[in-house]
Amino acid sequence: MKSLLIEEHDQGIILATLNRPKKANALSIQLLRELNDFLTSMETASATRAIIFTSNQTNVFCAGADLKERSEMNEREVRFAVQKIGMTINRIASLKQPTIAAMNGSAFGGGLELALACDFRVGMEEASYGLTETSLAIIPGAGGTQRLARLVGIGKAKELIFTASRIDGLEAKQIGLIEHVEKQKDVVERAFQLARQIASNGPIAVRQAKFAIDSGIEVDLQTGLTIERNAYENVISTEDRKEGLLAFQEKRKPLYKGE
Repeated sequence: MKSLLIEEHDQGIILATLNRPKKANALSIQLLRELNDFLTSMETASATRAIIFTSNQTNVFCAGADLKERSEMNEREVRFAVQKIGMTINRIASLKQPTIAAMNGSAFGGGLELALACDFRVGMEEASYGLTETSLAIIPGAGGTQRLARLVGIGKAKELIFTASRIDGLEAKQIGLIEHVEKQKDVVERAFQLARQIASNGPIAVRQAKFAIDSGIEVDLQTGLTIERNAYENVISTEDRKEGLLAFQEKRKPLYKGE
Protein backbone atom coordinates (compact mmCIF):
# COMPACT_ATOMS: atom_id res chain seq x y z
CA MET A 1 0.00 0.00 0.00
CA LYS A 2 1.25 3.44 -0.89
CA SER A 3 2.17 5.60 2.08
CA LEU A 4 1.66 8.78 0.05
CA LEU A 5 -1.24 9.35 -2.32
CA ILE A 6 -0.90 11.98 -5.06
CA GLU A 7 -3.89 13.54 -6.80
CA GLU A 8 -3.78 16.12 -9.60
CA HIS A 9 -6.59 18.65 -9.52
CA ASP A 10 -7.58 21.44 -11.86
CA GLN A 11 -5.65 24.71 -12.01
CA GLY A 12 -2.39 22.85 -11.41
CA ILE A 13 -3.16 22.00 -7.78
CA ILE A 14 -1.60 18.85 -6.30
CA LEU A 15 -3.01 17.09 -3.23
CA ALA A 16 -0.45 14.95 -1.37
CA THR A 17 -2.11 12.74 1.24
CA LEU A 18 -0.22 10.97 4.02
CA ASN A 19 -1.65 7.45 3.93
CA ARG A 20 -0.71 5.49 7.05
CA PRO A 21 -4.02 5.72 8.93
CA LYS A 22 -3.29 2.78 11.26
CA LYS A 23 0.05 4.34 12.22
CA ALA A 24 -1.20 7.92 12.74
CA ASN A 25 0.62 8.84 9.50
CA ALA A 26 3.96 8.56 11.32
CA LEU A 27 7.02 9.34 9.24
CA SER A 28 8.38 5.89 8.50
CA ILE A 29 11.40 5.33 6.28
CA GLN A 30 9.05 4.14 3.51
CA LEU A 31 6.87 7.27 3.75
CA LEU A 32 9.99 9.44 3.67
CA ARG A 33 11.17 7.65 0.52
CA GLU A 34 7.84 8.27 -1.18
CA LEU A 35 7.82 11.91 -0.05
CA ASN A 36 11.28 12.41 -1.52
CA ASP A 37 10.28 10.81 -4.81
CA PHE A 38 7.31 13.18 -4.94
CA LEU A 39 9.45 16.21 -4.09
CA THR A 40 11.89 15.29 -6.84
CA SER A 41 9.03 15.24 -9.35
CA MET A 42 7.85 18.66 -8.14
CA GLU A 43 11.23 20.30 -8.63
CA THR A 44 10.68 20.30 -12.40
CA ALA A 45 6.86 20.51 -12.42
CA SER A 46 6.43 23.95 -13.94
CA ALA A 47 2.68 23.43 -14.42
CA THR A 48 2.08 22.90 -10.70
CA ARG A 49 0.67 26.07 -9.14
CA ALA A 50 0.17 24.93 -5.51
CA ILE A 51 0.67 21.85 -3.35
CA ILE A 52 -1.55 20.80 -0.44
CA PHE A 53 -0.31 18.33 2.17
CA THR A 54 -3.02 16.54 4.15
CA SER A 55 -3.85 13.13 5.62
CA ASN A 56 -6.53 10.47 5.26
CA GLN A 57 -6.69 10.10 9.05
CA THR A 58 -9.01 12.81 10.27
CA ASN A 59 -7.95 12.50 13.89
CA VAL A 60 -4.21 12.79 13.29
CA PHE A 61 -2.53 14.76 10.51
CA CYS A 62 0.88 13.32 11.43
CA ALA A 63 2.18 12.03 14.75
CA GLY A 64 5.81 12.66 13.82
CA ALA A 65 8.53 10.04 13.68
CA ASP A 66 7.52 6.38 13.69
CA LEU A 67 8.67 5.62 17.24
CA LYS A 68 7.90 1.91 16.98
CA GLU A 69 10.16 1.68 13.95
CA ARG A 70 12.69 3.89 15.73
CA SER A 71 12.77 1.64 18.82
CA GLU A 72 14.13 -1.22 16.70
CA MET A 73 17.01 0.85 15.30
CA ASN A 74 20.58 1.07 16.51
CA GLU A 75 22.20 4.49 17.08
CA ARG A 76 23.56 4.69 13.53
CA GLU A 77 20.14 3.95 12.08
CA VAL A 78 18.52 6.48 14.40
CA ARG A 79 20.91 9.18 13.22
CA PHE A 80 20.11 8.30 9.61
CA ALA A 81 16.36 8.42 10.28
CA VAL A 82 16.61 11.81 12.00
CA GLN A 83 18.69 13.20 9.14
CA LYS A 84 16.24 11.78 6.60
CA ILE A 85 13.27 13.51 8.26
CA GLY A 86 15.17 16.79 8.47
CA MET A 87 16.33 16.61 4.86
CA THR A 88 12.82 15.79 3.63
CA ILE A 89 11.21 18.63 5.55
CA ASN A 90 13.87 21.06 4.33
CA ARG A 91 13.08 20.00 0.78
CA ILE A 92 9.42 20.85 1.35
CA ALA A 93 10.46 24.28 2.62
CA SER A 94 12.63 24.76 -0.48
CA LEU A 95 9.93 23.99 -3.05
CA LYS A 96 9.38 26.80 -5.53
CA GLN A 97 5.63 26.24 -5.53
CA PRO A 98 3.45 27.57 -2.70
CA THR A 99 2.62 24.86 -0.16
CA ILE A 100 -0.30 24.54 2.25
CA ALA A 101 -0.58 22.17 5.20
CA ALA A 102 -4.22 21.10 5.56
CA MET A 103 -3.99 19.68 9.07
CA ASN A 104 -7.28 17.80 9.35
CA GLY A 105 -6.12 16.30 12.63
CA SER A 106 -3.54 16.71 15.36
CA ALA A 107 0.16 17.17 14.58
CA PHE A 108 3.10 16.52 16.88
CA GLY A 109 6.87 16.49 16.58
CA GLY A 110 8.01 15.85 13.04
CA GLY A 111 4.41 16.06 11.84
CA LEU A 112 4.15 19.64 13.02
CA GLU A 113 7.64 20.34 11.67
CA LEU A 114 6.41 19.22 8.25
CA ALA A 115 3.54 21.71 8.53
CA LEU A 116 5.91 24.46 9.68
CA ALA A 117 7.92 23.93 6.48
CA CYS A 118 4.85 24.78 4.40
CA ASP A 119 4.09 28.37 3.43
CA PHE A 120 0.96 28.45 5.55
CA ARG A 121 -1.29 26.17 7.55
CA VAL A 122 -4.98 25.42 7.92
CA GLY A 123 -5.78 23.76 11.22
CA MET A 124 -8.67 22.29 13.17
CA GLU A 125 -10.42 23.87 16.11
CA GLU A 126 -10.50 20.68 18.17
CA ALA A 127 -7.09 19.26 17.19
CA SER A 128 -3.89 19.43 19.24
CA TYR A 129 -0.53 20.74 18.07
CA GLY A 130 2.86 20.62 19.70
CA LEU A 131 6.58 19.99 19.47
CA THR A 132 6.62 17.46 22.28
CA GLU A 133 10.09 15.98 21.83
CA THR A 134 11.52 17.10 25.19
CA SER A 135 9.02 14.78 26.90
CA LEU A 136 10.97 11.95 25.21
CA ALA A 137 14.34 13.44 26.24
CA ILE A 138 15.11 14.63 22.70
CA ILE A 139 14.59 17.95 20.88
CA PRO A 140 12.82 18.96 17.67
CA GLY A 141 15.39 17.95 15.06
CA ALA A 142 13.76 18.75 11.73
CA GLY A 143 13.68 22.52 11.87
CA GLY A 144 11.19 22.94 14.70
CA THR A 145 13.36 25.03 16.99
CA GLN A 146 14.08 27.44 14.14
CA ARG A 147 10.80 27.66 12.24
CA LEU A 148 8.54 27.79 15.29
CA ALA A 149 10.52 30.69 16.79
CA ARG A 150 10.29 32.60 13.51
CA LEU A 151 6.52 32.15 13.44
CA VAL A 152 5.46 32.72 17.04
CA GLY A 153 8.43 34.50 18.60
CA ILE A 154 11.33 33.26 20.67
CA GLY A 155 9.66 33.35 24.08
CA LYS A 156 6.54 31.46 23.04
CA ALA A 157 8.56 28.91 21.06
CA LYS A 158 10.75 28.24 24.10
CA GLU A 159 7.69 27.84 26.31
CA LEU A 160 6.03 25.37 23.95
CA ILE A 161 9.18 23.33 23.34
CA PHE A 162 10.57 23.34 26.91
CA THR A 163 7.20 22.30 28.37
CA ALA A 164 6.26 19.92 25.52
CA SER A 165 2.84 21.60 25.59
CA ARG A 166 -0.05 20.73 23.32
CA ILE A 167 -2.36 23.54 22.23
CA ASP A 168 -5.67 23.49 20.37
CA GLY A 169 -6.36 25.05 17.00
CA LEU A 170 -7.84 28.24 18.37
CA GLU A 171 -4.76 28.99 20.48
CA ALA A 172 -2.52 27.97 17.59
CA LYS A 173 -4.20 30.60 15.43
CA GLN A 174 -4.04 33.19 18.19
CA ILE A 175 -0.25 32.89 18.51
CA GLY A 176 0.35 32.70 14.74
CA LEU A 177 1.22 29.02 14.48
CA ILE A 178 -1.56 28.50 11.93
CA GLU A 179 -3.22 31.03 9.62
CA HIS A 180 -6.72 29.53 9.40
CA VAL A 181 -8.73 27.38 11.79
CA GLU A 182 -11.78 25.44 10.61
CA LYS A 183 -14.13 22.66 11.58
CA GLN A 184 -12.68 19.29 10.70
CA LYS A 185 -14.89 18.79 7.65
CA ASP A 186 -13.86 22.14 6.20
CA VAL A 187 -10.06 22.02 6.58
CA VAL A 188 -9.18 20.53 3.19
CA GLU A 189 -11.79 22.62 1.34
CA ARG A 190 -10.38 25.79 2.90
CA ALA A 191 -6.93 24.75 1.71
CA PHE A 192 -8.32 24.25 -1.79
CA GLN A 193 -9.93 27.69 -1.71
CA LEU A 194 -6.56 29.22 -0.90
CA ALA A 195 -4.81 27.10 -3.53
CA ARG A 196 -7.30 28.19 -6.20
CA GLN A 197 -6.76 31.85 -5.32
CA ILE A 198 -3.01 31.32 -5.67
CA ALA A 199 -3.40 29.39 -8.92
CA SER A 200 -5.39 32.22 -10.49
CA ASN A 201 -2.41 34.58 -10.18
CA GLY A 202 0.75 34.70 -12.26
CA PRO A 203 2.74 31.58 -11.32
CA ILE A 204 6.15 33.09 -12.02
CA ALA A 205 5.24 36.13 -9.93
CA VAL A 206 4.03 33.94 -7.05
CA ARG A 207 7.23 31.91 -7.09
CA GLN A 208 9.39 35.01 -7.21
CA ALA A 209 7.41 36.53 -4.33
CA LYS A 210 7.96 33.35 -2.31
CA PHE A 211 11.67 33.45 -3.09
CA ALA A 212 11.93 37.11 -2.08
CA ILE A 213 10.12 36.57 1.23
CA ASP A 214 11.97 33.37 2.18
CA SER A 215 15.38 34.76 1.22
CA GLY A 216 14.82 38.27 2.54
CA ILE A 217 13.66 37.24 6.00
CA GLU A 218 17.12 35.86 6.78
CA VAL A 219 19.10 39.02 5.95
CA ASP A 220 19.16 42.73 6.81
CA LEU A 221 16.56 45.04 5.28
CA GLN A 222 18.79 46.58 2.60
CA THR A 223 19.92 43.15 1.38
CA GLY A 224 16.30 42.02 1.44
CA LEU A 225 15.27 44.96 -0.70
CA THR A 226 17.96 44.04 -3.21
CA ILE A 227 16.61 40.48 -3.30
CA GLU A 228 13.12 41.87 -3.89
CA ARG A 229 14.33 44.14 -6.69
CA ASN A 230 16.09 41.24 -8.42
CA ALA A 231 12.96 39.10 -8.08
CA TYR A 232 10.91 41.90 -9.64
CA GLU A 233 13.38 42.07 -12.54
CA ASN A 234 12.68 38.40 -13.20
CA VAL A 235 9.00 39.04 -13.93
CA ILE A 236 9.32 42.14 -16.13
CA SER A 237 10.11 40.26 -19.33
CA THR A 238 7.46 37.54 -18.87
CA GLU A 239 4.49 37.05 -21.16
CA ASP A 240 2.32 36.74 -18.05
CA ARG A 241 3.08 40.33 -17.04
CA LYS A 242 2.00 41.53 -20.47
CA GLU A 243 -1.13 39.40 -20.23
CA GLY A 244 -1.93 40.88 -16.82
CA LEU A 245 -1.76 44.44 -18.17
CA LEU A 246 -3.78 43.56 -21.26
CA ALA A 247 -6.47 41.80 -19.22
CA PHE A 248 -6.70 44.82 -16.91
CA GLN A 249 -7.17 47.15 -19.89
CA GLU A 250 -9.76 44.85 -21.46
CA LYS A 251 -11.54 44.33 -18.11
CA ARG A 252 -11.35 40.56 -18.26
CA LYS A 253 -9.84 37.76 -16.23
CA PRO A 254 -6.18 37.14 -17.18
CA LEU A 255 -5.07 33.78 -18.55
CA TYR A 256 -1.62 33.11 -17.16
CA LYS A 257 0.54 30.38 -18.71
CA GLY A 258 3.68 30.61 -16.60
CA GLU A 259 5.68 32.12 -19.45
